[in-house]
This record gives sequence, structure tokens and C-alpha cells, in this order.
Amino acid sequence: MERFGFVGLPNAGKSSLFNSLAGGGALAAPYAFATTDSNVGVARVPDPRLDALAEMSGSKKVVPTTTEFIDIGGLVEGASKGEGLGNRFLAGIREVDAIVFVLRAFADADVPGPADPLEHLRIVETELTLADLESVESRINRRRKASRSQPSDTALADEVAALEAALEHLAAGTPLYRAWPLGAVFDGSDEHPHRAALRSHFLLTDKPVMAVLNIGDDQLDAAAELAAPIEAELPGATVLPLCVQLEAEAAQLTGAERAELLEGLGLGEGALERFVAAAHGLLGLRTFLTTGEKESRAWTFRAGWRAPQCAGRIHTDFERGFIRAEVIDWAELLDLGSWSAARDAGRLRVEGKDYPMRDGDVVEFRFNV
Repeated sequence: MERFGFVGLPNAGKSSLFNSLAGGGALAAPYAFATTDSNVGVARVPDPRLDALAEMSGSKKVVPTTTEFIDIGGLVEGASKGEGLGNRFLAGIREVDAIVFVLRAFADADVPGPADPLEHLRIVETELTLADLESVESRINRRRKASRSQPSDTALADEVAALEAALEHLAAGTPLYRAWPLGAVFDGSDEHPHRAALRSHFLLTDKPVMAVLNIGDDQLDAAAELAAPIEAELPGATVLPLCVQLEAEAAQLTGAERAELLEGLGLGEGALERFVAAAHGLLGLRTFLTTGEKESRAWTFRAGWRAPQCAGRIHTDFERGFIRAEVIDWAELLDLGSWSAARDAGRLRVEGKDYPMRDGDVVEFRFNV
């Protein structure tokens, strides 16, 4: 399950964003440090394809993928040195898969704090960079000493080189996600060589980033215009403008009431659907599906994964003893009406170990251990 950490200043809207995605549970109040402990929530990822397949198969159980959100509370200038509750909060996001900057763009006399999202971004980037700088400075001499005593250990030499490069960038005030291209972070393709060497250090700025721009309900028509300066400042990163307060209110409703509110406010599918699409794109996530009378389930995998790797998401034995995969696109399977009808029509593709799984594939794996 992928984990996303929300980072922002007090009153930026992190807790309200958490509520809009996880359906509630976090205190959202117009004063600093309303959140003193990290909120952790898990949301089921909506997938109409899965619902349609479950209906087709008459599945007794439907299991969507899930995503974890961590609301760490507000950072302030000096957080990297312990100001506010900085060190405590920063520790809460060291092991997340990606960082989500929550940047406030609306002014409200009842909600203290700056309304300039670029100022929000400057402060949180600076604090994350300083925290990483302190981490690297505290570790690099020990690793240099270890490398000198083990000159044949090339992995250790690579780690020292990566730490030295990181130190140079961080000391200049540059977050590592700006210094090195992210590439396909999780499957290793096009990845900067220093990233793999530093992964065990869990540096805060050595992670993919995206931004949620928290806009007011009177700014909805100007969402793209308001997002443009952040997109320019974070080239290549997804910037998602949301009226977080309205989204949090909509998340408290279900079914037709929620759909009616979203449509009436012009909010489209809602925050969860939009956030998940952006977040999955950020991490290169795709979804394959399995379906049957007992269960229909969605499974995430990384772009570029081969069939045996995807089989391993179900069980390690599936990957270890992989023989073949029977595959069909979800829409084609729905048109045919059942798995047996697809087999009878000769529409199931038999794929081997080199098959790159595609988003929306419905699959049965054959294995032997």
C-alpha cells in the first residue's frame, strides 16, 4: 500500500484534505498545531472497472486497492531545528513513498497565516532541505571512515559518493528532487544512480513530490491560473487545485447526495478520485484485476513490470512458480460477458514471462511450485 505524507504550514488545509480523502477523522481548526499527532488514514481507491467486473461475475467479495495518507501537522520556519513541533512531525514522513505539499491560496480573516502559496512552498522546502542537510552531515564522516577501511566495497563507495553529492546540493539550499531527475523511481529505469545509494537513508527531499493547491470556493473558476506559478516553480510535478473545504464537506455524504453536491459545485468526480489519479501517475502505478464468483480484486503494480512480478503481488509462490498468464482487457471481457465466454471465443491471450502487464488487464496466473 502506497503512503503519502501531507506537508504544509499551519492552517494550509492538511487536515481538511485528509478528511476529504479518508472520509473524516482529523481535527480541522483555524489555529496552529490543532494537529499534534500524525493522523493516519486508509482510503479505498474507487475503480468503476472493478465494480463492473464484480457485477458480471456475481462476486461475493469486492476488494479495491487502498492508499494511506499521513497528515503530519503544520511546519513553521525553524522546524528543522525543533521549532513548533518540527522534529516530531518530520520524523513522521521519513518512510512515506511521496510527499504532498499542501499550499494555501485563499485569504480569510478568520484563518491566520499567509495566503501566498509560493511563500508556503518556500518555507516547507527550506525546512525539509535543512533537515536533510543535518542528517547527511551527521552520517557522512562515519560512512567515509567505513569506506576507507573497506576499499573493495563498491556499494559503500557509491553510497559515500552519493552522500557527498547530496551534501553539496543541500548545503546550497537545493532539495534533492530538484537536483536529480526522478525517472521511474521504483523500477530503477532512468533513475539517477545516487538515488538507489541513498534510499536506506530515507531523506525527506529524495522522494517524489506533488502539490495540492488549496483554493477558496470563490476561486474555482481561476484554478488553472492560480496553479500556474506553482507548476512553474516545480517543473514536472503535478499541481492539483482543490477547494479542500468543499471537498471535505462532500466526503461526509454518500451516494446520490454526494454526486449531486459535486455536480452542483462543478467539482467533477471529487477529491479522492482526482488525487488518486495524480498520485498513481506520480509513482508510476498501474492496476490489474482478477475476477470470479468468489472475489473480484484490484492490484497495483509499477509501470514496466512483467507478468511474474505482478503475479508476486498476489503471492510469492505465483512469481516463483510462474508458468503463464491468461489475459484479457477489462472492457473486452465485459463485452463478452464472462471468463468462460472469453475462453470459448478464443479471446484470452496466453502470455509468458516477458509480458509487460498493462493497466486494466484482467488476468489468471498459472504456476507450479
